[in-house]
Amino acid sequence: MRTYLDWNATTPLREEAKAAMRGGMEIVGNPSSVHTEGRAAKMAMERAREQIAAALGAEGADVIFTSGTTEAAAMMLAGSGAHCAPVEHSAIKVWCEQDLAVDGDGIVTVPDPANASLQLANNETGVIQALPEGLASSDLTQAFGKIPFAFNWLGITAGFVSAHKLGGPKGIGALIVKRGTDVEAMIRGGGQEGGRRGGTENFLGILGFAAAATAAQKELEAGLWDEVAARRDALEDRLLSLPGTIVAGKGAKRLPNTTCLLTSGWKGETQVVQMDLAGFAISAGSACSSGKVRASGVLQAMGFDDKAAQSAIRISISPATGDDQVNRFADAWESAYSRWRERNG
Repeated sequence: MRTYLDWNATTPLREEAKAAMRGGMEIVGNPSSVHTEGRAAKMAMERAREQIAAALGAEGADVIFTSGTTEAAAMMLAGSGAHCAPVEHSAIKVWCEQDLAVDGDGIVTVPDPANASLQLANNETGVIQALPEGLASSDLTQAFGKIPFAFNWLGITAGFVSAHKLGGPKGIGALIVKRGTDVEAMIRGGGQEGGRRGGTENFLGILGFAAAATAAQKELEAGLWDEVAARRDALEDRLLSLPGTIVAGKGAKRLPNTTCLLTSGWKGETQVVQMDLAGFAISAGSACSSGKVRASGVLQAMGFDDKAAQSAIRISISPATGDDQVNRFADAWESAYSRWRERNG
């Protein structure tokens, strides 16, 4: 029986999203068309936009649909000369000067918020940042649906999100900006998205995104992620009882579902393969870096040496993860750990 413990990489498609997308298949019009069929599609899409804005606490802001966070970040950061920290996702770092200081808990210092991008939560460690007032932009991807926040209260100009991190379909996301913010189109052509993102919108993806965002917000309001945090903490207590184990960012506020475990000298890639064979899906860091045999830049920025950083594994769970699944994973990992210790003294 397979157990999925890699929810920060992507999430299963929610039933609500599936239902919304199936319903959208019956709407034949192009949202840019002015006839009855087109207006029906436009109405459904704008209703979805409002739902996503509500889930983000971004009423009154502009929600611009993109293919995901990577595109949204590029729209705001390309050519901006913005500053960021090495703990950011590669979709952010590729456009920024990576010169912001990071402490041992993964907390970033931002001396000039108006010229900086800072993630709300880290995808590898789960460390949550306190965003400074006036921040230019923030990657909200991992935080959306896991912790309460409102775009309108964060004091930022722009935010980036992807649907597949909270049970929506892959290939759809959004750039959220304060109304009146200049956004130059990178994809030009038609006048879609207020002239800021050309091309016919991913209509079915948008409907699925909205349904997933609404369902995720209900879970958050119901306190289900508090239960996730308790389950995660119990797992960490068990793993940290073994010699030589460290949880990165343990001293900071973190996402309720994320454990980044280091066991210096035991390669993370090896652990991922062993757990996969045992029936558990985990990762050795960011999904976008899987298969790249190098130490995590996030962990290096936090002060871990290459040996420790290369040992990292990430376990990320969800409200759908049960105690039995967590305990069975801990049993399997402890058995593999014991074998590794026997071989390596």
